Amino acid sequence: MNDQPKKVRKIPERQCMGCNEKKPKPDLLRVVRAPDGSVSLDFTGKKSGRGAYICRDVRCLQKAVKTRRLSRSLECEIPDEVFAAMEEELRQHAEN
Repeated sequence: MNDQPKKVRKIPERQCMGCNEKKPKPDLLRVVRAPDGSVSLDFTGKKSGRGAYICRDVRCLQKAVKTRRLSRSLECEIPDEVFAAMEEELRQHAEN
């Protein structure tokens, strides 16, 4: 018989840019700055580009915008209309 203990897979953690809490990566939503400079929400976690993480909560997105942590983390200025579109997309996704 195999006497070795089963390997426990380590679940990576990321820090939310809004509430500053560390949570398991699958529980968070990735915000990505694509190579072309566009900023969008990445519900799959597979888009290419520089990423930052927020909770799947509109309040965390708003706090990350207000404190400018998202802009600093993505190393770019994000226009207000892009934030408004991301907030609306997050609200739509939360309803489904």
